[in-house]
Amino acid sequence: MIFFDVTKSAGSGHRSGLTRVGTRLAEGLGPRATPVRWTKWDRRMAPGDWFLTPELFSEAERPGITGFLRDSPGHKAAIFHDAIPLKFPQITWPQSIARHPGYMKLLASFDRVWAVSAASLDELAGFWRWQGVEKTPPTATLALGADFNGGARTTPAPQLRAGPPILLCVGILEPRKNQSLLLDVAEELWSGGRKFELHLAGRVNPHFGAPIAKRIAALRRRFPGLKHHASADDAQLSALYGRARASVFPTLAEGCGLPVIESLWRGVPCVCSDLPVLRENAAAGGCVLVKPDDRGAWSDALGQVLADDALRARLTAEGVSRKLPTWAEACGVVARELGPG
Repeated sequence: MIFFDVTKSAGSGHRSGLTRVGTRLAEGLGPRATPVRWTKWDRRMAPGDWFLTPELFSEAERPGITGFLRDSPGHKAAIFHDAIPLKFPQITWPQSIARHPGYMKLLASFDRVWAVSAASLDELAGFWRWQGVEKTPPTATLALGADFNGGARTTPAPQLRAGPPILLCVGILEPRKNQSLLLDVAEELWSGGRKFELHLAGRVNPHFGAPIAKRIAALRRRFPGLKHHASADDAQLSALYGRARASVFPTLAEGCGLPVIESLWRGVPCVCSDLPVLRENAAAGGCVLVKPDDRGAWSDALGQVLADDALRARLTAEGVSRKLPTWAEACGVVARELGPG
């Protein structure tokens, strides 16, 4: 039996990447996965059972988890996402900063750990070395699925839609996602006479997002092509992708970067930050990589993808012709590693 940790995701109304991972893995594992919440679970496991968590945790948040990892007769597996709270504390929630060192150290007590990218796996291994952790579990990367809503892969129509082209940026509004740079570039392009719409889809980070939301409100009074979808669900996101000429992902740090491959799954090329973690998914085609803090380079890249139909067609062809991972494949990897059930 697989006891699947839904302590946070079961009560979350947010459509974050972590929530996506937990939801899609639980769905894919089907009846093998028994959802459990830490405070309501008796934690009794047989020797052949597994506890699998894709969530973040600490001893303070989940009293008894250290002893559980040490003493329970069953096996334990975890999905590791990133070390962003340690690398970017100035733009990370205080609770996450306090939790993360203990969380990453506790991962060494599991029997199996998957990281969502090679870059994240390197960060975890480096942290364990830095902490002097001598005994560590088997680790591997787990390719997350591009089929975010379970729908079939989309091949776009050859003709472009009438009206202003649309750029779509998916992600919570916060400094790490770097929407401020995107707004600067968009304002420059609009002021220069470029006609397009920019749609931002994502909730506002309650700690750091207010200045970005305020900037959006001010810009919208001058540029009606700027739209913010604060609570778009999967159906609404699908509709936005269906209208987009390209997606835009100017992020400063990621564990995986699901919006890149989710965009390609929908047949939409992506202009994204040139980060090692994003290169893992972007280098095979369909994407334009841009230095994350280079405003001029972003202006050039977005100007080209908006105006150059041949470039857009080439990127689209690259994206729709390449292999993309699916959640069924990710669940298959996990199911095989955790044994028959």
